[in-house]
Amino acid sequence: MAEDSAPPPQEVAAFGESFKQAGTAGTLVLGDPDGGALRVWNPGRAATRFIPASTFKIANSLIGLDCGAVKDVDEVLPYGGKPQMIKEWEKDAPLREAMKISSVPVYQELARRTGKERMAKGVAALDYGNMKTGEVVDRFWLDGPLEISAVEQVRFLGKLLKDELPVKRETMKTVRGIIPTETVGKTVIHYKTGWGTATKPQIGWIVGWVEREGKQHPFALNIDMEDIKDAGKRMVILKACLKEARLL
Repeated sequence: MAEDSAPPPQEVAAFGESFKQAGTAGTLVLGDPDGGALRVWNPGRAATRFIPASTFKIANSLIGLDCGAVKDVDEVLPYGGKPQMIKEWEKDAPLREAMKISSVPVYQELARRTGKERMAKGVAALDYGNMKTGEVVDRFWLDGPLEISAVEQVRFLGKLLKDELPVKRETMKTVRGIIPTETVGKTVIHYKTGWGTATKPQIGWIVGWVEREGKQHPFALNIDMEDIKDAGKRMVILKACLKEARLL
């Protein structure tokens, strides 16, 4: 179904209870694999763009692999040798592992190898958010100017799931395969978190798709965060909403 002919989003008030119980403001957008209406909590915020933070690792991987900045997801990239906010990031790693641990320095190295020109073209080709990559090739998704809304995240992920992005089909399959998963009963949650610290309030993301009964439902959730202690709320809220949607 074409985007301009898609049915209008449906607000699900029951999703809001999960955000209320967690004591935070946010939004959830849940896509329909059959082209039906998006199910949304807080539609105004769902359409508001925020810095993508580490959720951009999905697009970064697609662009870097497709342009040959890295040969495959098992090529080891250096982290640079500097102290990192998270100790687990202080090691060289391939994209397969760097995605799992959300290594910022390894993905910054990937972005530098891709370069400003190829990165700008790649982000524009993916129609990713406001498509602004700025002048600093290894910081624009962490500090801005790149921003994306939850609705746009879901549209992007929906195209990734259907092999409809303008990159090689094998690249899309490969990137889908390195995104972390959690299995709950008959449901598999494929997800990438993000934590944007450049704004106040800070922004916490969790985006991906839910696989159940042979169907894939893309989703994007973001919340206000004070600091890292709020990080766990993302998955808690997501799971509560998925239960409400009968996907968990």
